[in-house]
Amino acid sequence: MELWYTEKQTDTYGITAKIKETYVHEKTDFQELAMIETEEFGTMLVLDGMVMTTDKDEFVYHEMVAHPVLYTHPNPKHVLVVGGGDGGVIREIMKHPKVEKAVLVDIDGKVIEYSKKYLPNIACELDNPRVEVIVNDGFMHIHDHKNTYDVIMVDSTEPVGPAANLFTRGFYQGIYEALKEDGIFVAQTDNPWFKADLIQSVNRDVKEVFPIVRVYWANVPTYPSGLWTFTMGSKKYDPLEVDETTIPDIDTKYYSPRLHKAAFALPKFVEDLVK
Repeated sequence: MELWYTEKQTDTYGITAKIKETYVHEKTDFQELAMIETEEFGTMLVLDGMVMTTDKDEFVYHEMVAHPVLYTHPNPKHVLVVGGGDGGVIREIMKHPKVEKAVLVDIDGKVIEYSKKYLPNIACELDNPRVEVIVNDGFMHIHDHKNTYDVIMVDSTEPVGPAANLFTRGFYQGIYEALKEDGIFVAQTDNPWFKADLIQSVNRDVKEVFPIVRVYWANVPTYPSGLWTFTMGSKKYDPLEVDETTIPDIDTKYYSPRLHKAAFALPKFVEDLVK
């Protein structure tokens, strides 16, 4: 008998993958969590019925959360990751020698635990001495740490369940206050095919808080529609003013110095959303 996993991305559309094995399927204190082995994408982390990451395409998302912002800020010594318990963004941050400390705050310790066990290539830097892992509410952590971080990265699920507060103007104001005077933040902001209203509302809210706001995109096959957006809010530095000749060639599969500015060239219909 064949077993298939299907993510219903809208009421009328979804993606499906053939399953080889189910490693974990349980209800944590915060969400439904599954670790499954698929034929096409390898090990897949699923939260509340939504694909969070897979062995095959994870590098796109994690590289594009971390590197554009870290190469925009000239001296990112102290970095915070909200969410991201799988460790992929932390892995990419550790490729930056200027980062002295990276703090990961995820509300669900089970995500961290199972990622270390079943996604070792993604979670491989969570025990790095430059990394502090905290199991707590990222919203409250930001509230309690004013003027602390150079860069904040919000690696959240979609705005449901424990991540709902991470898509509000109050949260972006809290991020502004937790950043130092020249700080920058970046957040994943879903896809323009099915969540155009969300992208518009996030863009509007971030523009009310930060003087410089830029949206960029990447192709992540297992995320709804494959076209995924990220929103960067900056107090001082503009990613479009970065001299890409100063960006070193690091060990990446998607991000590159040439892609840094190119990712901010939006398809026209996305550009229209954020005008």
